[in-house]
Amino acid sequence: MQFKNIVGHQELKQHLISTVAENRVSHAQLFLGPEGSGSLALALAYAQFINCEQRLENDSCGTCPSCIKYDKLIHPDLHFSYPFFAKHKDDTATTFIEDWRKAFLENPYMSLGHWRNQLEAENKQANINIAEAHDIIKKLSLKSFEAEYKVLIMWLPEYLDTQGNALLKLIEEPPAKTLFLLVAENQDKILNTIISRTQLVKVNKYSHEELMQYLIDEKGIEANRANEISFIAEGNIQTALDQIADASNENFDLLIRWLRCIVTDAGLNIIQICDDEISKLGRENQKLFLMYSINVLRQIVLLNQGLHELVFLKNAELDFVQKFSEITTLEKLETAIDMLEKTHYSVERNANPKILFLDLSLQLVLLFKYNTFPKGTQYI
Repeated sequence: MQFKNIVGHQELKQHLISTVAENRVSHAQLFLGPEGSGSLALALAYAQFINCEQRLENDSCGTCPSCIKYDKLIHPDLHFSYPFFAKHKDDTATTFIEDWRKAFLENPYMSLGHWRNQLEAENKQANINIAEAHDIIKKLSLKSFEAEYKVLIMWLPEYLDTQGNALLKLIEEPPAKTLFLLVAENQDKILNTIISRTQLVKVNKYSHEELMQYLIDEKGIEANRANEISFIAEGNIQTALDQIADASNENFDLLIRWLRCIVTDAGLNIIQICDDEISKLGRENQKLFLMYSINVLRQIVLLNQGLHELVFLKNAELDFVQKFSEITTLEKLETAIDMLEKTHYSVERNANPKILFLDLSLQLVLLFKYNTFPKGTQYI
């Protein structure tokens, strides 16, 4: 992975390059950026640049033996750690390394949901277990095989939990020429003892223009469609790729039927949709459906407030949001979005989907049909 292959982030790339040129490479760094921002790809390109044998002024050469191995993720001094879905207590990241290489090489901007789909995760929760922490200590205690630096790239240390305490001493006092690159999305979920031992590298989400240009240049998307996808994705390349893959937009059809039942208080139909359709989507697809619904409601907010120039939906979707914006209010839309966000949070924590989505539906019926706003904590 070379810097030139990563979308945007020109200033950050120059900063990372300058730390190497000025010999200011910190042994433990935290690349903190939202999902789909390219932070994982940046960490890998940085490691490749550091160990490149014929380093260029602004990038690794891409042709030396080290770069060739980095491109294939097979360099003996490059180690990865990431959340996985353990089937046995002694499973480590190395158990899933072939799946990891395949997933990353296909999509260096991948999300945890995309990674989950590459594995037989079933209903297991992702984590980085104590066996993995011990394996990291073992691997990094060895001398480097051929590179100047041994590099560990840990993706999503948020899933390390208390097992991270086993790594504290190693992070604070690592062997010589050992580099820790932690790639995170949520600083609040990382152990404070780990944060205090790392140097922060802030990775911003992509701008609308950067993401749109990426879709046009790299994915061959027509300009108007790329504009629409970029707006909905809000700087998240993974979300944009999901939108492309979901070309038929089954979420749109499901959302229309669901909301139609809600605004007409069609009780039996609501139960049927919740039980037979939404609850059977699976956790990750339920989260995508909720995020899609939230984005559509935000488009309705823009129309409701007369900001037509900011709405990028077209055809049937545009017709729907125009009609819906005429029969609702800003207060209702804001409340509905808050409900959907709370439901998304509960889905992540493995709540029962039938109960969860039925409860959400009934609360939305009260809101849109009977103008009854939630009070207190009686709603999810």
